[in-house]
Amino acid sequence: MEIKNPNASGFGTKVSGADYEPYIAADSNVKEFTVRAVIIGALLAIVFGAANAYLAMQVGMTICASIPAAVMGLAILKIFTKDSTVLENNIIQTVGSAGEALAAGVAFTLPALLLLNLDISMLTVFFICAGGGLLGCLMMVPLRKFLIKDLHGELPYPEGTACAEVVASGHEGGSGAKLLFSALGIGAVWKFITDGFIIVPYTIDVVFSKGPLAGGAVGMDYLGSLLGAGFLIGPRVCMQSLAGAVLGWFGFLPLLHFIGTLAPDMILAPSDIPLSEMGIWDMWTSYLKYLGIGAVTMGAFISLFTALPIIIRSFKHTFGHMGNKEEGEVKRTDLNIGGKVLIIGILIVMAIIAFLPVFPSVLAGSIGAIMVVIFGFIFVTVSAHLVGYVGSTNNPIVAMSIGGLLITAVVFRLFGFNGVTGIAATVVVGSMICIALAISGDMAQDLKSGFLLGATPQKQQIGQMIGIVAAAAVMGAVIIMLNDVYGIGSEKLPAPHANMVKSIAEGIMGGTMPWSLIICGMAIAVMVWLLGGSVLVFAVGLYLPIHLSTTLMIGGAIRGIVDKKYDGEVKAKKVEKGTIYASGMIAGESLMGVIVTVLSYVGVNVAGVLGGWESGWAGMVGFAIFTAIFVYIVISKKEEDKLQGRDIQL
Repeated sequence: MEIKNPNASGFGTKVSGADYEPYIAADSNVKEFTVRAVIIGALLAIVFGAANAYLAMQVGMTICASIPAAVMGLAILKIFTKDSTVLENNIIQTVGSAGEALAAGVAFTLPALLLLNLDISMLTVFFICAGGGLLGCLMMVPLRKFLIKDLHGELPYPEGTACAEVVASGHEGGSGAKLLFSALGIGAVWKFITDGFIIVPYTIDVVFSKGPLAGGAVGMDYLGSLLGAGFLIGPRVCMQSLAGAVLGWFGFLPLLHFIGTLAPDMILAPSDIPLSEMGIWDMWTSYLKYLGIGAVTMGAFISLFTALPIIIRSFKHTFGHMGNKEEGEVKRTDLNIGGKVLIIGILIVMAIIAFLPVFPSVLAGSIGAIMVVIFGFIFVTVSAHLVGYVGSTNNPIVAMSIGGLLITAVVFRLFGFNGVTGIAATVVVGSMICIALAISGDMAQDLKSGFLLGATPQKQQIGQMIGIVAAAAVMGAVIIMLNDVYGIGSEKLPAPHANMVKSIAEGIMGGTMPWSLIICGMAIAVMVWLLGGSVLVFAVGLYLPIHLSTTLMIGGAIRGIVDKKYDGEVKAKKVEKGTIYASGMIAGESLMGVIVTVLSYVGVNVAGVLGGWESGWAGMVGFAIFTAIFVYIVISKKEEDKLQGRDIQL
């Protein structure tokens, strides 16, 4: 049995959401919201939440966990039972993927509180995480009918559609579990070699000391997560990210070095060190980082500006259709959480926000709660609509969060809240908005999977909440443990987005923002926009060290070769193999990173036990072998690697 409707996604057809026949009929009585599915999903939510929190603070990105969660959930179900169902597996991936989405919103913003040297408890982190996540989930409920059902065939929801295919085909005998677990193991072993035993370094710097590029540098981080992420996002996005890095490290850094040679005693704010005495990381911290912040901030505003038609359309249609109820008896596949539950839930979350100890007063907390709900609903609507086109991986949650962060900072200053307490309050509001955005984007994809498979939306919504609470329960411990072991903001764990949030909040509240650099970065972003480039991708490349973009580009190049060399069904299968393998590598590396952190936290130090090579070139040789294995897996023609046929049109 296969997915029944070959035009399930409705693209290029006249199939409407009302006429679509799901994989499991609405009148079928199939096991779905079972205890075993919820427990497995909750465990995966915790695992993927912890792994992606580490990944986000190490390299500034996360991976969509829906497909890995679906594959792992299916494998676990088949081990322990023979009577599992498609809808049970869908609940597992719905609950499990919530951990990754929560981790993205949390790790991109909340560590800024630790960068401010504030002492926050695990309980406070739990309430911030759970509050923001539940708001995103609750606010997505009234949008479901319009975005998922009424716009079926218009909004692709690529990850949701792909995940539905994986779940359905897995129950028909095709499964990428073996491939996923192989990649997970290889990724974990490589991580342990480079970050556990440290047999070879995981990074290399090549600083140019002479010639026209003197003062500049190039480098690479030998991370499987970056290699896999590059394959997932493709060559074009990787090239634009690398372009931003090239401008910074081959352009601005040599320029600053040149100025320092002309005037050895010159000191340029915000640094208090002469330019001639600064190394590449000093110049990145004092100057290049703020250019990147300016570019990212302007990219956020440009993204919101260009999304205005979508925003207006979303609100117009959402509010126009929100009151419409299904005619006649409500089918199982149209059941949602009730309106009273939504209102009560939102009010409870607002009350919790108002009394969070990170706010200097209940007044500040109340203002924060109102700001979270207002901006949360606006951006959740945009996010849930936007991911229908670009997917959750490309959802600009940081950009939208920065917009809310800037306005929140101004509002708090107007009410007289400034200094460290004002900064902390601003960061918390921005963090909860970011979490709500991340959750809504993930939930939209999950609801699309459920729509195609014939799931019960109400059960998915409850499952998402369980996943949010489960992941939130460990998020505080993960963040605090990572900070104790590595120090958030260190070279090992730079937490780039959280650093940016901290800098913006501090700059606005304290009036110390280096506006000349910020405005220069904004001008660069406008230039890229006028040239037709992807502003946010370029801006993030300018902001982050070049070491990340170079490794991303290798993964992107592999994807580009596959896209160019193959076509049709063969290409689809190659991309699918690469996607599952890349996801496994990323998950394996991230999980091993958490394990190494736990070992260090409890006093078990395995670093240097076997000795190693200090040269970064030794790491390059190992990474070349690691990359060659990935390339071989993707292009391999073995029959056993044929994962499944695709009957849902993408």
